[in-house]
Order: sequence, then C-alpha cells, then structure tokens
Amino acid sequence: MLNIMFLLSFIFFIIFLLTLINFYLSMYKPLNREKITPFECGFNAQSNSRLPFSTQFFLITLLFLIFDIEIILILPSIFLMKSKSIFLMLIMLIFIFFMIISLFIEWSYSLLNWIF
Repeated sequence: MLNIMFLLSFIFFIIFLLTLINFYLSMYKPLNREKITPFECGFNAQSNSRLPFSTQFFLITLLFLIFDIEIILILPSIFLMKSKSIFLMLIMLIFIFFMIISLFIEWSYSLLNWIF
C-alpha cells in the first residue's frame, strides 16, 4: 500500500513539474483579432453548417449512455456477491433502488416512448 502511495505521489509530482516547466517556458502571445476570426474566402457554403437534430434522439442517446454506465457498475457486483458482505449488499441495494427510481422518473416524463 505504501508503494502505491509513493508511486502516485511521484506521478503527481512529475505532472506538477511538467506543468510548471510548461508555464515558465511558454511564450505569452497576445491574441490578434484577425487571427481569431474565421477565414472566409468569399465562396458561399455548400451546405448549412447548423443541421437540426431531434432532441428525442439526443435523450435516447443519453439514456443509452447512462444504461451502459449502470451495466459497468453492476457487473463487478456479481463477483462481490461471493464475499457475502452485508455492507456490499447494502451498497448494491441502494444503487439498484436509485436505478429503479430513475426508471420511474423517466417513465413519468415519457422519455421512454421511442415511437412517435
């Protein structure tokens, strides 16, 4: 355990040192107004750069990502069940309880209707 602490401290120190060196060796360049504006060559754009997208599709994507994170958190619990620890069981029950509550909230806001 002590070796891991030393390793993490060493890594943190190296990162801090590199950041400090970068800060002192980098040159300050004031922002030039012409350099930060987009270059336009005079041609009209072939397509609109701001395409509309469905917010329902965006919400489904977010739900899918949350579902993936839930699976990532639940799968290791299968191996933790072998230890038969009351504390671990309680943590998993609380986590599953929050998942069920969030499912009911999504259902009440009609976020789970995929067909319109």
